[in-house]
Amino acid sequence: MRKNSIKNTRINGEVQRVLAEIIRGELKDPRIGEVTSVVAVEVAPDLKSCKVWISVLGDEQVQADTLAGLNSAEGFIRSQLAHRINLRNTPQLRFIMDQSIAYGVNMSKLIDDVNRQEMQ
Repeated sequence: MRKNSIKNTRINGEVQRVLAEIIRGELKDPRIGEVTSVVAVEVAPDLKSCKVWISVLGDEQVQADTLAGLNSAEGFIRSQLAHRINLRNTPQLRFIMDQSIAYGVNMSKLIDDVNRQEMQ
């Protein structure tokens, strides 16, 4: 299976949807931020590993706590994923903090500031 095959794209989308449901509805860890979203998922073609990019609304401490909570709950999340999706192998999850949303908000703010200065 090629890395960007149609099958792999479908698996990525389904894993992303199910992980978002599990993180939002099943995890009770207080370290995990309330506004945590799964931005992207990349499952390896052999289904052995999976990179999960997450975004958390909050400061750096909230983000670090959420990442720690997700890493400690990785076994539970993986077992729930195995129950909900019938894959040959249930991938090992690796959570990565995605800063792109915060970066976009910051850039938008900087552009607005420049536009306000030009208007004055």
